[in-house]
Amino acid sequence: MDAIDRFFQEDLDTKGDITSNALFTTQTGKAEIWVKQACTLAGLAEATLVFKWAGATLTTEFHDGEMVSAGTLVATVIGQMKDILKAERLALNFLGRMSGIATQTKALCDLCRAVNPAVRVAATRKTTPGFRQYEKKAVAIGGGEPHRMGLFDAILIKDNHLRAVGSVEKAVTAVQRKLPGTPIEIEVENEHDAMTAATLGVAWIMLDNFDAKTAASVAAKIRSINPKVLIEVSGGITKESIAQYARFADRISVGALTHSVANIDFSLELAEG
Repeated sequence: MDAIDRFFQEDLDTKGDITSNALFTTQTGKAEIWVKQACTLAGLAEATLVFKWAGATLTTEFHDGEMVSAGTLVATVIGQMKDILKAERLALNFLGRMSGIATQTKALCDLCRAVNPAVRVAATRKTTPGFRQYEKKAVAIGGGEPHRMGLFDAILIKDNHLRAVGSVEKAVTAVQRKLPGTPIEIEVENEHDAMTAATLGVAWIMLDNFDAKTAASVAAKIRSINPKVLIEVSGGITKESIAQYARFADRISVGALTHSVANIDFSLELAEG
């Protein structure tokens, strides 16, 4: 069972849409999907698959990643009434959630790249269970970096790893011994640990919960020790402060891209008659 199947199972269970099934047999119709807010579109591909799964057809002149203004007719859907209606909410949920993430990501990327065109704005693993692949995709549509998809695809030594192992040096050397040649990122919360990590050949050092002035100073010291180390910053970074970090960071990770984003408002309206 793939994700779309699971999402429909959540809505339909074994009985289906009992309201629409009671009201309609094979009547066909047309519906229009409107966006009520200016946004960066995302989720059109998923909405198309949702309606196809239900037996209806979505058509659109737009593509994911395009900017649209409030009041834009985004797509039309044709099919049997009961098929359109059973897919309506799932399709709109995809569009609303993914467009909200893409819109916020693009806004932060624009702020950052105005001062540093090379900086990357990244997501985190602070995602909705079961929906991570779509939230990460929306970040990419908005111009951001998905970062790691899970615990399986990149080494990231975090604060609790360090507390359990005892030190930066012990943690890094243990990973290097067990996974030689694997790029290592390590999260640090103070300058001492950052300096230690800089001497150990890691690929990335993440400065967590540093204010922008302190982070810039520490980043400069790291690069004086090892110019090849890449600098990531994270922790409490907002749209008001992100440009300050963008001046010196290689990557800025922002959990708010996915954990507290506001959905964009879309609606589906059946055409009269």
